[in-house]
Amino acid sequence: MTSTTLELAKALIARPSVTPDDAGCQEMLIQRLSLIGFECETLKFGEVTNLWARRGKASPILAFAGHTDVVPTGPLDNWQSDPFTPVIRDGYLYGRGAADMKSSIAAMVTACERFVEEHSDHSGSIAFLITSDEEGPATGGTVKVIETLETRGEKIDWALVGEPSSSNAIGDVVKNGRRGSIGGTLTINGIQGHVAYPQLADNPIHKAIPALNELSKIEWDQGNEFFPPTSFQISNINAGTGATNVIPGQLSILFNLRYSTELDHQRIIEMTEGILDRHKLDYEIAWNHSGLPFLTAAGDLVEAAQQAIKDITGLDTDLSTAGGTSDGRFIAPTGAQVLELGPVNATIHQIDECVSVTDLDVLSDIYQGMLERLFK
Repeated sequence: MTSTTLELAKALIARPSVTPDDAGCQEMLIQRLSLIGFECETLKFGEVTNLWARRGKASPILAFAGHTDVVPTGPLDNWQSDPFTPVIRDGYLYGRGAADMKSSIAAMVTACERFVEEHSDHSGSIAFLITSDEEGPATGGTVKVIETLETRGEKIDWALVGEPSSSNAIGDVVKNGRRGSIGGTLTINGIQGHVAYPQLADNPIHKAIPALNELSKIEWDQGNEFFPPTSFQISNINAGTGATNVIPGQLSILFNLRYSTELDHQRIIEMTEGILDRHKLDYEIAWNHSGLPFLTAAGDLVEAAQQAIKDITGLDTDLSTAGGTSDGRFIAPTGAQVLELGPVNATIHQIDECVSVTDLDVLSDIYQGMLERLFK
């Protein structure tokens, strides 16, 4: 079992699947899953390759969800070894995607192989929803697969996303929800002019500061048991010609709010634009709502994860909604219970990304343990 999970992880890492290129990873999964009775379907949307594989016809459906695409490597000279040549050093497997999230996919596959061997007549259905568009704009990936499944009346009951959720040890943290994310591109218009003649110009920076200050200090909500308070963050401000004697004619601002289930994104839009209007700004704003908040409370999926982690590692896992977004945001609105459980996230997206070799087996055992509990 040890070599099976490790070897599959290495084979996946060896394919340079920089988003949105799958680079043949999903075909490798299809070959493995078909051998144990999965019906595999490739769904392509533009440059994006998606896999929907299902074993069984009945409900409930447990879907292992993940992505084969990875972020760019960054400067190759900064890596100790080629990022797409998997290498083991000091007990760690190195390579782009090792932690995020090709090791999780490998562990999912080997867990299913063992489970099916022991329970070929299991109840319900096991599925895989794999995309090559999670690290990119996420417009042709999981969201499109979910739309396809919804039109066919296929409803996922439980979704186990293999994102790297663990902090210090495998299984110490699982994500049972995520904050929503909404961003804006704000343009504030003024009148360009000479700094020596401010009466002939209209400085958009000066006009914007009071409104931005109010937006940064507003208490949007107080959060709740699972979510911190909503946070407004400016990520970029740009104005001017580069000359010190020119008042700019336009100010561009990028901002983002990670918001809790206590707040509705439409309310964020109304409150923000209300403040901008009250300060009498001449502005345009383009909103980008990339995900609703979701929360999976205590239930079958959470309990199966907690019990499997406890039995295999001895850890009492913590539930968390911290971090960025994941493709779980596209699955949760269908009514599915969604949970994220994967490797330690200390090196994700970094140079020399890596994962503990022993954690591969532990993760595979946890996934199998969850299958045993959900389909007992």
